[in-house]
Amino acid sequence: MANPISAFMGLFSRDLGIDLGTATTLVYVRGRGIVIGEPSVVAIERRSKHVLAVGEEAKEMGGKTPANIVVIRPLKDGVIADFDVVQQMLVYFIQKAHERTRTFLRPSPRVLIGVPSGVTEVERRAAKDAVINAGAREAYTIEEPMAAAIGAGLPVTEPRGSMIVDIGGGTTEVAVISLKGVVVSRSIRTAGDEIDEAIVAFARNAFNLLIGERMAERAKILAGSAYPLEEERRVTLRGRDLLTGLPKEIEVSSVELREGIAGPVNRIVEEIRAAIEETPPELLADIMEQGIVLAGGGALLLGLDRRIAHETHIKVRIADDPMTCVARGCGAIVEDFERYREIVQASQRLRPVPVTT
Repeated sequence: MANPISAFMGLFSRDLGIDLGTATTLVYVRGRGIVIGEPSVVAIERRSKHVLAVGEEAKEMGGKTPANIVVIRPLKDGVIADFDVVQQMLVYFIQKAHERTRTFLRPSPRVLIGVPSGVTEVERRAAKDAVINAGAREAYTIEEPMAAAIGAGLPVTEPRGSMIVDIGGGTTEVAVISLKGVVVSRSIRTAGDEIDEAIVAFARNAFNLLIGERMAERAKILAGSAYPLEEERRVTLRGRDLLTGLPKEIEVSSVELREGIAGPVNRIVEEIRAAIEETPPELLADIMEQGIVLAGGGALLLGLDRRIAHETHIKVRIADDPMTCVARGCGAIVEDFERYREIVQASQRLRPVPVTT
């Protein structure tokens, strides 16, 4: 039986689904959709740890702050690295979500948080505690690949095999889902951030050029690729010459960048192949019929779908609006919690999941 106090408070708040990502946090408000989509970045005063800015405002401060201010990403590989800072970030996002939806009374929502499938019980509890301390009346976790599959519209409740690959900022999650449960799950801490780091290393090793993370991310978006393109692209990298210390810019091709990011891309493809090898034959037949679905920001890497299809001999498609799949999946659950209650309850029980660093 539902707690009457929780039920009463629920009348005066809007339940939330939160994709607490390494790179971006998205907040879905019941009845309103996704209302927050900002970088998981916080600017703090170095000594006092006082939070000065959160989200987009904090990201704009990156690399431009005086010595007493530091800009950090308090989540690493999809899990909480700095509990206190994450809690303050969540308070900011929850309050902002309620302001945007004009909830005037004190918000006390039920919150569902997407977490990587490879998290430990301690990490799962930290995510729940951070949300409770941020003002939620109840907190639940949902494995990100399950949320992404729901958000992508896959038939997760049917006796059919579906494969989802969720490539975020800190982790890549691969899962085979059938009958409301995860049959095969693999998690690798190689994703968008690793690709950015590979571009930084490529610029340094090939051209003695030191570039920042934002420049690397820009190059990845504009010309990064995992498979030969019909029309190769070029992009300009700007930074500091490590030999002279002076500003320097170079133009590189998508062919060169493809070689530079081959390491993390290969690891992602290998993880998908490993999951396929573990999949029962009947479910694999279903996957061959409907294909592999890519979600997360990493799904937008040019040619990645064709590279995976070439390596696995299975058709691959990118989900509609892949960056919001987890948030939309969490949103679908908070919109109809009873329908998905079994899935949520199953996600509270920790399962051993292979995690590769």
